[in-house]
Amino acid sequence: MNARAGRLLAAGGLLAGGMAGVVVLAGCGSSSSGSNAALSATSAFSPNPSQFSGEPPSALSSLASSAQAAVSATASSARAAASAFESSVSAASVQAQAAAKAELAKVSGAGNAVADVGLTGVNRATTGGLNAAVVTVTNRSGAKASYAVKINFEDASGKVVDSTVVAAPDLAAGAKAQPVAFSTKDTTTALIPRVAQAQRY
Repeated sequence: MNARAGRLLAAGGLLAGGMAGVVVLAGCGSSSSGSNAALSATSAFSPNPSQFSGEPPSALSSLASSAQAAVSATASSARAAASAFESSVSAASVQAQAAAKAELAKVSGAGNAVADVGLTGVNRATTGGLNAAVVTVTNRSGAKASYAVKINFEDASGKVVDSTVVAAPDLAAGAKAQPVAFSTKDTTTALIPRVAQAQRY
């Protein structure tokens, strides 16, 4: 073998070795042993994730940071919306609610005005995640009256998770009032509002 032939053989060997996992080598005929050898060569090239190391690409890191910031901002916005909703509702009803609670403390059973009360759920996106309901009170007594209503918030099994009291003071005969009842508990679950007590006085 001359020097030129030796160099060609060496180059051919390097080329074959470098592409062993990519190119299916011919020359073994169409026998089953040839096919098995080819499959073995290609599957041996599959990368093993456990052999990788280092930090993720900067673009992925940036994307992860942006997603985390977006989630934090959404949670913060929901807390702010819930706080604003709670404040706006309670500021207008603190005194009336105290009077309604005192009235319900005298009542045994469901009260005399359950038939005068209806409930409409409020979208939790509006309340920052709080469970809430509009309590529609209609004075059907024929005379001016005040109403005290206790609302229970229940989970899907019927368990009472929270309770609150709303008031409709000095309601004229035939008039309607729509105070809002809301719960600050278990904001991750949709709760069902129910009228527990309603008293006209």
